[in-house]
Amino acid sequence: MDIGIPREHRANEYRVGLTPAGVGLLTAMGHSCYVEKDAGLGAGFSDLDYQHQGGKTVYSPLELYARSSLLLKVARPTADEISMLNERAIVLGFLHLAVSRRERVDTLLQKKVTAIAYDLMQADNGTLPVQMPLSQAAGRMTPAIAATFMQNHHGGKGILLSGVPGVPPAEVVIIGAGAFGAAAANAFLRTGASVYVLDKDLAKLQALDESQGMNGRLVTMVSHPFNVLKTTRFADVLVGGVLVPGERTPVLVSRELVKRMKARSVIIDASIDQGGCVETSRPTTHRDPVYIEENVIHYCVPNMTSVVARTATHAFNNAAWPFIQEIALHGLEHAIEAMPPLKRGIMTHNGQVVNPTLASYLGMKGVAL
Repeated sequence: MDIGIPREHRANEYRVGLTPAGVGLLTAMGHSCYVEKDAGLGAGFSDLDYQHQGGKTVYSPLELYARSSLLLKVARPTADEISMLNERAIVLGFLHLAVSRRERVDTLLQKKVTAIAYDLMQADNGTLPVQMPLSQAAGRMTPAIAATFMQNHHGGKGILLSGVPGVPPAEVVIIGAGAFGAAAANAFLRTGASVYVLDKDLAKLQALDESQGMNGRLVTMVSHPFNVLKTTRFADVLVGGVLVPGERTPVLVSRELVKRMKARSVIIDASIDQGGCVETSRPTTHRDPVYIEENVIHYCVPNMTSVVARTATHAFNNAAWPFIQEIALHGLEHAIEAMPPLKRGIMTHNGQVVNPTLASYLGMKGVAL
């Protein structure tokens, strides 16, 4: 196969779709790997690193896309990138097409592109094997972000997460006890903060509670509206970690609730890449990560882990490799049948929307794969 690893062209996206080690494994199988110049630079991989593993450096995205039948990306392709895709190309990445523009999906269909979303690959037990390591990484980043924007010189009200003897710690409320929420809870607990985790799934709350033993600083609650109301009122930090795979995130915190929050408290809406679970959330960037709405600081960066690009790239590559390998060894059709999580991640194929949720969102008729 002719496999392309493009440089990510979205703002502040430093991750890359495949490591040099991955290129080495593919070239050893006899495949050709084309790597756009400086594609891995943000993650600490030089063009020479890829060349030593058999990768061929190309000097423009147009050349890369023209040469490639399989594209290994991180972020959803931009309009320009979609226009450069070959007919019947295969694209893997964190696509989040439910919040994409309709015309971009239409172009994927016109070109009969097979779009495979890492964020929708789902195992039989409901876990998201490729999304999970990035969710865990983002969760572990969250206390550092909260600590930064609670400081006075960043507009916060000057609260230390851990408190000190005689002064209580910060009150942190996390909505969602999935991979991200659990990782964030554990990370906040290690700082000494008081942590409240809300979820509608009692099994997830039970697992999180048991993992903490007798740690009294963790409180778990069912995410009924009255519990959301109660906890947001006293939260110093509110973290949104809600994910419904393939769908726009439901809004669980209304503008009215945000108005009732403490002045200069901090919202970190990590579900913003699927639309956000807070009504006042809108996407920001690492360059300009926060804004103030209703006197509350909002941090809503969709690609949180892009600024820990080396760790994040290794992490999701570890999880994605079996799927990439199966496609490379046996072809797409065989991989679809052999690997149910891969099949569940396919959004478009042969000019049809094959994901029912995406089809419903677009008002289109979906076709079973």
